[in-house]
Amino acid sequence: MIARFRVTLAVMFVLALPLGAAAQDLIVVKKAFELPSYQTVTGATIKNVRIGWEAVGTLNADKSNAILITHFFSGTSHASGKYAPGDPAPGYWDAIIGPGRAIDTDKYYVLSSDTLVNLNAKDPNVITTGPASIDPDTGKPYGMRFPVVSIRDFINVQRALVDSLGIKRLKAVVGASMGALQAYEWAASHPDMVERVIAVIGSPAADPFLIGWLDLWGEPIRLDPKWNNGDYYEKEPPIAGLTAALKLVTLHANHWDWASATQQGWAEPGKDPALSFGNKFKIQATLDAAAAMRAKVADANHFLYLAKASQLASADPSQIKAPTLVLYSPTDLVFYGPLVEEAAKRIANAERATVIGPNGHLNGVLAISQAADRISGFLAR
Repeated sequence: MIARFRVTLAVMFVLALPLGAAAQDLIVVKKAFELPSYQTVTGATIKNVRIGWEAVGTLNADKSNAILITHFFSGTSHASGKYAPGDPAPGYWDAIIGPGRAIDTDKYYVLSSDTLVNLNAKDPNVITTGPASIDPDTGKPYGMRFPVVSIRDFINVQRALVDSLGIKRLKAVVGASMGALQAYEWAASHPDMVERVIAVIGSPAADPFLIGWLDLWGEPIRLDPKWNNGDYYEKEPPIAGLTAALKLVTLHANHWDWASATQQGWAEPGKDPALSFGNKFKIQATLDAAAAMRAKVADANHFLYLAKASQLASADPSQIKAPTLVLYSPTDLVFYGPLVEEAAKRIANAERATVIGPNGHLNGVLAISQAADRISGFLAR
């Protein structure tokens, strides 16, 4: 029962995938990359920028085998492997990243980084700069005084990390969901640096419908009185609003096929929801538990900044010249299949394939092994 519950939570928030024997042996080390100062695309200055990053594999002599993994909205740099042998689960894409896997760490040097304003600001394995960080000019957390940042800003900081490693050209940029937004932006804004793109469950830009959904995701936070316009760091945080926001994200990222197959009935035997508002359906209890778990390491302001950055995503697919593999889920309720297909048609050299399963948007993580051969073949050309 405990194992089943943990798998349910993993499905909800893409925290873990089933373990394989090799995954237990791949240990990764979290490192910190620092910039004394960074100027955003809108001209604001952020001092003392720090992001976390990790890598697996070996960078070859001419530094031509690097692949950058860009993470999704609620994700981190931890795409594969474990931080310690006793960790309960490996990184979110461990099914395709590792020795002999689709993204073969015997061939490629695979690196990834935490974004600016990473959602999981309270996670000890995350290093990020955002509203919860201390403003060196005031000695207090930035709060909503932190500059608005965009997907392009994420890319610019990643570019500085890549430059610091002496890497001039990336073998590929690969990312899911918000990571796909970043992968497309990399290809559009740095065409000479990106050899290939693998974009999973995402489009180059946020369409108006997605922009509206991202606004709805953040609404519970803004309506929580404890949010206090972002000024809560020395007070009680808006946990209720953050948890409700994470419930919205969780359900939106999934699909009714998953709900119908796994969430039928009452949360507790003998507690009929028809008899009391305190009696819940199973899906309510599942969403509550998953969101409460995620809220423990998340920051409400960081959530809002990530939503804003995603709304601002605006890569022009016609500017992408690198060969591109577009993997999408036909049942995705976040990035709709027809919109992904239409964007792919505007890329000069793009091919498409689907990942299917009961989890809608999350098929791009939980069912990614379906595309393993397609990914490895695409990288090998």
